[in-house]
Amino acid sequence: MRYSPGKFMKKSITWALNLLGVTMFCVILSGCKKDPTDFLLNSLITGTTDIHVSSPPVIMSASPIIVASFNSNVDSKTADSSNITLIRDYDNYVAGLIITSQGTTITITPAEALGPGSLYRLILKAGLKSEHGLAFTEASFSFTTPGTFVPTGAIAYWNFEDNANDQIGNKNPTAYGIVDIAYTESRNTAAGKAASFNGTTSIIEIPKGDILMNSPNFTLSFWVKTISRGLVDESLNPAGFFVIGLGAFFGFEFEISADFGFCNFTASYDTGGGAISEDLTFLGDGKNKDNGGWQGWEFCRNLTGSGGVAALLKDKWAQVVYMFEATSKRGILYINGEKMKVINFNLWPEGNDRRKVTGMKYSGNTPETVNELAFGFIQSRAGTFYDSNPKYGYDFPGANHFQGQLDDVRIFHEVLTETEIQLMYNSEK
Repeated sequence: MRYSPGKFMKKSITWALNLLGVTMFCVILSGCKKDPTDFLLNSLITGTTDIHVSSPPVIMSASPIIVASFNSNVDSKTADSSNITLIRDYDNYVAGLIITSQGTTITITPAEALGPGSLYRLILKAGLKSEHGLAFTEASFSFTTPGTFVPTGAIAYWNFEDNANDQIGNKNPTAYGIVDIAYTESRNTAAGKAASFNGTTSIIEIPKGDILMNSPNFTLSFWVKTISRGLVDESLNPAGFFVIGLGAFFGFEFEISADFGFCNFTASYDTGGGAISEDLTFLGDGKNKDNGGWQGWEFCRNLTGSGGVAALLKDKWAQVVYMFEATSKRGILYINGEKMKVINFNLWPEGNDRRKVTGMKYSGNTPETVNELAFGFIQSRAGTFYDSNPKYGYDFPGANHFQGQLDDVRIFHEVLTETEIQLMYNSEK
């Protein structure tokens, strides 16, 4: 067989071209597999929502599972609470998180249910890195939880949705502790229903009221609407409104005067060796200890140019909050999210028992008063202290029985901030 140089060269060239093609393919393929030059977030998913690309405000579950996906594998050592934080916006509370990572994803789960109606910020920090050491560019993502805002920590809550049961614990009325109560539409659709009181016999009684009251710090919050039409005393004059009472001034009570000229929160306070009662009367006249008001009145809002107390409380829904703070010895009344009255027990002279106040204390004694919280009157029916008084005795139809609606009653053994109170009002109104 004759040797042909031309044929050999053709084969050599073909083989070389094929080798070059394979080499170039391998280079290209190798280039495709190269680690990214930036560590980027591709998505941030909870349920079916991508927070990464959604327009705020995003509404999320109070117990969300959030999955963050990146363009490269995550260095699991950096996927921790130092680089991933969840902050409640109004008070900068840092929520506990359960964080796990695998491959290109990080799963983020709050350690406890988030507060309703609250804004949260999820922050992914620059300390978060890929497995090749690329740092993430810090980013923040905001979302809100569903429902109306309520501060955490309530020990009892009555929402009167066709019953008078405590929605948090077991502070429920007894079988005989509900008299002539109807459950009717509340202030708005979201609020559902409210308890309605007829102004003559309606009452709800909750046993063991002292457990609800006795605490260094205390907050009572509720929504109320008076109905003044037709509510008269034994002389056919307009009657007042005993909205809530625990043994009258031996515990605490909130009332509104017949002419809506004032409202009053009276309470019994622990002095260490006994108890003392004090009124927080709000007239809306702007008077405090420095301009003609009573000693101990640190602040009083002036409503004389805007219709007085009646403009807030007469036949319309209002949110009322009373709070006592043990460290400052202050009692504070808020109406519709605004501070209305402050009493300060430190303002009494040295030696006065009021300066010894350490908290709230029920001081009633059976049979004069009975340890039951009453919605709709100054005390429960079993108390005998006012039996002969036509204004304060339950059996008198012309007494100051509450006529109107009551809703969303909450008790806390802690002090709420002014921001929390305003957020709660704005969310629930």
